[in-house]
Amino acid sequence: MYKLPAIILLSLFSMLSAKAQSPAAHQYKDHIFPNVDVKSNLTYNPRATANDKESYLFDLYQPRGDHATARPLIIWMHGGGFKYGSKTAKGIKIWSNDFAQRGYVCAAINYRLSKKNPVFHFDELQKSCYYAVQDAKMAVAYFKEHHAEYNIDPNKIILAGNSAGSIIALQAAYSSNSELSRRTGVVDSTALLKPDDKAKVAGIINFWGGILDTRWLKNARVPIVSAYGSHDRILNPIRVDTGMYGSITIHKTTDSLHIPNSIKVFDGFGHELQRHFNPFFGAGKPTQKRWLQAAQFAADFYYETLFKKTE
Repeated sequence: MYKLPAIILLSLFSMLSAKAQSPAAHQYKDHIFPNVDVKSNLTYNPRATANDKESYLFDLYQPRGDHATARPLIIWMHGGGFKYGSKTAKGIKIWSNDFAQRGYVCAAINYRLSKKNPVFHFDELQKSCYYAVQDAKMAVAYFKEHHAEYNIDPNKIILAGNSAGSIIALQAAYSSNSELSRRTGVVDSTALLKPDDKAKVAGIINFWGGILDTRWLKNARVPIVSAYGSHDRILNPIRVDTGMYGSITIHKTTDSLHIPNSIKVFDGFGHELQRHFNPFFGAGKPTQKRWLQAAQFAADFYYETLFKKTE
């Protein structure tokens, strides 16, 4: 008649033992908050004209129940070859929600897209990049000015994106307006009034993007975490056939400059970590799983780089 209580006690002991042995969860590294609140269609450019209004909208993702007043912010920028896409792209929504569950505030932003054809004309792509970089810098300035309103730490803003979005992030943090103007051929007298206004940010998440000139990596010491597919034929990680220096070249250059960085390769996969990249069909669950693996890799990197010493 003592068997049932003994079994119950043994079960309770096993559960408590397993709980004691499980690793502690760390905010900004692990998923701490199960629910996320989203506010849609806010603007980081209140002075935008009616024609440009949509280009400056953002969606704000915040961990529900988080009462911290100085939270890190990730500004997410979508891909699409500077011609397509928006803040509601599937990957952007997945990453914004994922990092918000870790304790970050995430702002998924729109930016100005080209009215021409940058996908097949590299000169036009560079020009489109110039204007998108100005928008990213505007977003950084907006969130620094309004940091108290959103309970974010203005010194812990990360620029992030996939494909075109990460190209924007890299150029915004590492190139001055004057350098980018000379490279792209864009003459923008307003922006050139501040020729050295690189975005002052705490880090970059580079998902299968690139930089136009590796010499710009000497301009700053912003940490970079990269992920890419080994068979990426849209933006090759090592060659510059597309006019861009990809993730491997960025990794080697930042290593030589002693800039904190890390890189993850998804062997056998192409652009967007798809088996066979096709921009016209949505990414399936296996691809989305790889996106989340890339997110965990980035979260681990920034936990070690920005937060572990403060615990």
